[in-house]
Amino acid sequence: MIVQDGANYRIQGPITLDNARAMLAEGLKLFNRDGLTVDLSQLEEVDSAAISLVLEWLRTAQRSGCKLGFINLPDNLKSLATLYGVLDLIQPN
Repeated sequence: MIVQDGANYRIQGPITLDNARAMLAEGLKLFNRDGLTVDLSQLEEVDSAAISLVLEWLRTAQRSGCKLGFINLPDNLKSLATLYGVLDLIQPN
């Protein structure tokens, strides 16, 4: 579930293959302005679909000329992103 948190958004619950398509559509509707930050601290369960989803949100924002950032990545998402070699794309230094 994506929850508006002031001027930004927070992801709650899981992002897995079971709900990734719905989360993608929801995010594409909401993440349409520049300088948006998405808080992932309440993300519970993740699998490789979460990595694909976050990367697609980033690609879409980039194509639109918008900056989209992610904060508070949970350890399980960081581990997957590191495994796939994309952590720097999701959480630049």
